[in-house]
Parts: sequence; structure tokens; C-alpha cells
Amino acid sequence: MHSDSKHHAFPAIRSRGEAGAQEHTWQQIGKGQGASEGGSAAGKSGPLSGQSKLLLAVNGLFAAANALSGTFVNVYLWKASRDLTLIGWFTLVHHLTMAVTFWLAGKWVKEHNKMNCLRFGVAISALFYLLVLWFGARAVDYFVLLGVVQGMSAGLFWLAFNVVYFEVTDPDSRDRFNGWAGLLGSGAGMIAPWISGFLIVRMQASTGYRLIFTISLVVFVIGVVVSFFLKKRKTAGEYEWLLTWRCLRQKETAWRTVGLALMAQGFREGVFGFMIGLLVYVHTGSEMSLGNFALITSAVALISFMVAGRLLKPRYRRAAMLVGAVMLVLIILPFFWKVNFATLLLFGIGAALFYPLYGIPMTSTVFDLIGGDKESAKRREEYIVMRELALNAGRLLGTALFITVLSFTKAPMAINWLMLVIGSSPIAAWYWMRKIHAV
Repeated sequence: MHSDSKHHAFPAIRSRGEAGAQEHTWQQIGKGQGASEGGSAAGKSGPLSGQSKLLLAVNGLFAAANALSGTFVNVYLWKASRDLTLIGWFTLVHHLTMAVTFWLAGKWVKEHNKMNCLRFGVAISALFYLLVLWFGARAVDYFVLLGVVQGMSAGLFWLAFNVVYFEVTDPDSRDRFNGWAGLLGSGAGMIAPWISGFLIVRMQASTGYRLIFTISLVVFVIGVVVSFFLKKRKTAGEYEWLLTWRCLRQKETAWRTVGLALMAQGFREGVFGFMIGLLVYVHTGSEMSLGNFALITSAVALISFMVAGRLLKPRYRRAAMLVGAVMLVLIILPFFWKVNFATLLLFGIGAALFYPLYGIPMTSTVFDLIGGDKESAKRREEYIVMRELALNAGRLLGTALFITVLSFTKAPMAINWLMLVIGSSPIAAWYWMRKIHAV
């Protein structure tokens, strides 16, 4: 990750024997700042440090606030516009801004105060909901501004979060941390949207939306307060603006392959992240149905993440990711029979069951690669920026394809084929990651 050398060798695919002796040392690069306090024996899922738990708490509050209102922002905009293409443009602006924010904020996180970057990301999320409240019914007219603000908040938060996550975990605790993060996210996703749907339906719709956006704003403020209990973390080195370009140009580096896998992962996320919730609302016309959908699917995801986080070991990652990727594609097929609440719920349950098998190995392996040797660990900020740029490139491509197809046709069968094409990208992600899992 970060290093004073401008011409270090990038980590290539190596045998476990070559990397193993040094791997644990470089993963502990932040030791003394809270990194991996209380290590574990190799091959075992290690305990989480106090700083890891605090980081999970901040992540949980961030997830809860977004779960309360995140899906309903898209519904709110769709109800005002009745245009799926506009939601696509809103999402495209969000991802583009997030990518640019990651790249620019990398210097702040590397050379200055990464904790302030994380807090600022949470604060801008609060600002986003303040703007939605202020604009009210006119919010749809400001979708570009809202997309920019939301993209900035996500970029700042997730850049700082991922750097601190790398520093407070090691290979032995990383799968457990990811399992707990998924568990908290699923718990928030289970309860918060159901509460939001209940409030919107029971109250006058506009009043209900204002209430849930206000609650989200308050939760984000609490997240900022909790973040002050995280220790200020040391900085070292200078930010290398063009490391991503230099790294991807080199043939003998695992990052070229990993970059393609991350783009494939983002290709699905860019569209499915907003489309499934919207389809539930479009086919039911009820925010309560969307809340029930979130309740059921997140309850399944909660259990799935808990089990996967406990049982997944590095040696199982390749097989687990293949099973997860294949199942994420197969669960799309019922849409060709009929798209209604039942088939959408079937999809949601299937995704909740199998996404952890795909997502946890993907995330853990990439972060293990970042910590694979001294030079890459020292440039962790640049490599995390590279990871996010690849993910957002995929999200942008997927969303752009979505907008392009819907500009020509909104026929249900065309949308089904579009969802299948986009939803098949996990297979490509596994294909490019299969050798990385073996190192």
C-alpha cells in the first residue's frame, strides 16, 4: 500500500510458501495503533480487537441510517418521476462522484487525518438527508446534486473505513470481521426498512418520508460521535496519485487480474443495488411490502453471514466463491416465468443465502493481497483506492448499460435479459479470482 519508494515491485501471484513467512508481519503494520490486538494462531479465525469492535459499531450505525432511508430514496424519486432511467442517472452520478472522491481523498487519508475523513463522510451523509428534507417534493429536480452529495459521502466514508479496517485486522481475523460486518448490515437491513415502510404507510406518505429521513440524519450524527472513540491513526509516506495506472500497466502483477474481478463484482452491484427494491415497490405499490421484503431477506442474510463468517477459512474461499457466484446467477431465472412479489422474494432469499459465500472471500482475498508484503502494505491507501476505482468502474459500466437498454425499450422481457446479463458477472469475478485464492 504506501511506501516511500516510487518504484517498488507490485505483488504478483506467488506461492503460499513464498508469502507466508512475511504475510503476518506486514498485516500487523499498524500494531500499536490498535491493529489486530490479541492475534491468533495461523489458520484460526482470530478474535476481534477493541478498535475492530468500535469500527464495527460505526459501520453498524452507518448501515442502519442508510437502511432506514436508502432504498426509500429511490422509491421517493421514482414516485415523483415514474422514470427508471432517471433513477439510473442518479445512480450513475453517485458512482462517478464516489470514484473521483476516492481518488482525490486518498491524499487526505494517507498524509493527514483518516479519522476526520471517515467522520466527514458520515456528516455529509447527514447533509444528504437534510437536502432531501429541504427539497421535499422537488428533490427529483435536483437528482444530479443529490447524487453528487451521496457519492461524496460514500467515497469519504468507505475509503477511510477500508483503510482502518485493514489496519485493525489481520488474515486470521479478517473473515470474522467481514462476517460481523455483514451480520450488522443484515440486522440493520432487516429492522430499519420494515420500520420505515410501517411509518410511511401508517402516516401520510409525505410526513412518513420526512420522518424517516430525519431519523437517518440523527443516526448519522450519532455515528460521528461514536467515531471519536476510535484512536487517531498514524500516517506515513506520500500519496502516489498514479499508482493505479502504473500497477495495471505491469504484466507480472496480480492486480491486473484482481482489477477485472472487482469490475465484474461492481458490474452487478451498480444495478442490483437499486433495481430490486424498486421492482418490489413497482409490482406491489406498497412501501410496507418493500419493508417486509427487506425484513425477510435480511433475516436470512443475517444467519448466512453469521455462519459464513464463522466457518469460512482461506482454504475454502475458491470453492465457496464458485458456489455463491453460480447460485447468484441461477436465482435470476424465475424472473423469466413471472416477475411478482413471490419471485422477487425468492430472488431476495437466494441472494441473502449465497451472497456471503461470494462476497466474503472476494473482500478478504483482496485485502490479504494488499497486505501480502511490506511494500504493498505500506501503500495500503493507494491499493484501497485502486480497489474502489475498479469496483466503481464496474458499477458505472453496469449502470450505463442499464440506462442504454431502457432508453430503447422498457419491455419486461428485455429487462429480464438485462438483469440476467448483468447478474451473471459474479461468474466472471470468480474466474479471474480463482488463481488468487490459491496463493
